[in-house]
Amino acid sequence: MSSAQVCIMLAIAVYLSVMVAIGIYWSKKNENVGDFYLGGRKLGPFVTAMSAEASDMSSWLLMGLPGVAYLCGIADPAWTAIGLAIGTYINWLFVAKRIRIYTHEAQNSITLPDFFSRRYKDDKNILMCIGAVVIIIFFIPYTASGFAACGKLFSSLFGVSYHSAMIISAIVIVAYTATGGFSAASTTDLIQSIVMTIALFVVVIFGIIVAGGLDTVMSNARALPGYLSLTSMYSASANSATPYGFLTICSTMAWGLGYFGMPHILLRFMAIEDTQKLTLSRRIATVWVVISMTVAIFIGVVGYSVSKVGAVPVLEGSASETIIVQIANLLSQSNILTALIAGVILAGILAATMSTADSQLLAASSSVSHNLLQTFFGIKMSEKKAMTVARCSVVVISIIAAFIARDPASSVFAIVSFAWAGFGAAFGPVVLTALFWRRSNKQGALAGMVAGGAMVFLWKYFVRPMGGAWNIYELLPAFLVSFAAIIIVSLMTKAPEKEVTDVFDRVKMMCTGK
Repeated sequence: MSSAQVCIMLAIAVYLSVMVAIGIYWSKKNENVGDFYLGGRKLGPFVTAMSAEASDMSSWLLMGLPGVAYLCGIADPAWTAIGLAIGTYINWLFVAKRIRIYTHEAQNSITLPDFFSRRYKDDKNILMCIGAVVIIIFFIPYTASGFAACGKLFSSLFGVSYHSAMIISAIVIVAYTATGGFSAASTTDLIQSIVMTIALFVVVIFGIIVAGGLDTVMSNARALPGYLSLTSMYSASANSATPYGFLTICSTMAWGLGYFGMPHILLRFMAIEDTQKLTLSRRIATVWVVISMTVAIFIGVVGYSVSKVGAVPVLEGSASETIIVQIANLLSQSNILTALIAGVILAGILAATMSTADSQLLAASSSVSHNLLQTFFGIKMSEKKAMTVARCSVVVISIIAAFIARDPASSVFAIVSFAWAGFGAAFGPVVLTALFWRRSNKQGALAGMVAGGAMVFLWKYFVRPMGGAWNIYELLPAFLVSFAAIIIVSLMTKAPEKEVTDVFDRVKMMCTGK
């Protein structure tokens, strides 16, 4: 192993050790499952903002997004980023405060499935059960994408086995998540967002220098047909531009709809201590998201020029997702100082992955141990046993996710895209109608959840493959179908009980003063 690799390994080892130490620290402060899953609703505004966005911006920010830009130009990642930025802002503006207040008023709900059942007074907990199953179905592959990103990172960097690297990374993530719970995940997410930001800026600046300057980077990009266009996409196989039409733009921007149904993001809203500070959180979160995604896309553009001058290999297919790793590895070859800086950059990729994987593991774990075992099946547990079951759930879910991530050729961006659509369609319309529509009822919520989740599968595997006008990101049609199902079924069935509407009115008064 070279001295540069030793320095990189040292920087990463220190970083991972700090993450585990944070988990151990918070493990001593978790007195019950409410603390483990929601941190006692004591998050400050800065931690809320950065942990929410760090848990959102998974490995696709530092690997998936630059990889797409590297291969196809800016149209696809740019419209995705625009949709996500708009979705981020709207989610903070309209959903954050109301879901924080409503989940507290709805019998202090500590998970999203909890909220659905208690919001609609679903005494049989059918909504909770279906919601928990949806979380398990879509979060396991989402977590797998994070494990896959870690495997690709270490495999391409050190030449070690992909499977060994992936498993070791999974063990570290599980270690601090299973010990420290939500507070550990939120604290580490704050640190990880800072490391991610450093990584993004160092890589883009160094890449520009290696490529020969900003003018060279832009000149190389302009030489490729459609590479810098927002209305066409570059095709490397034909060396030509293909149209990126209005329908495709709408489809891509639909990524922003996913925010309304993301359990790991909504949990941050539910956990904030002071709703009066949400304005500050919203501003911090929105600014960080816009800057980080812009820089990530530009890294892909810069990466093409770095490949063109021969500094790193030309990357094809899913290998393009390692462009930031290739640039960081190049940086490490100068001297010990740059090798340590490269180690920080690569720790940033780990940060992006871990900040999402830990939150996903917690949400999936809560669905198994709290929603299904304790609430739906009525298994009585002491606080100590409930904590043990919660931690065991994290481990079991991680094992399944690691099995799914066993294929090194899998695309991080593709896996995240599917899981994102699943949550956005199954939960997004249900969350919005639960918070803002007084007439919605439990039958409508159930119909929307099932219809949205099912449509994601149907559209992706049966409709979208037909191509042409049907080649739309599955989140958009599934989201609309879910919304329609909620409205139609709610209006066709009995109106919600007075007890349910009284709570809705009280929450509305607390949020708007009207």
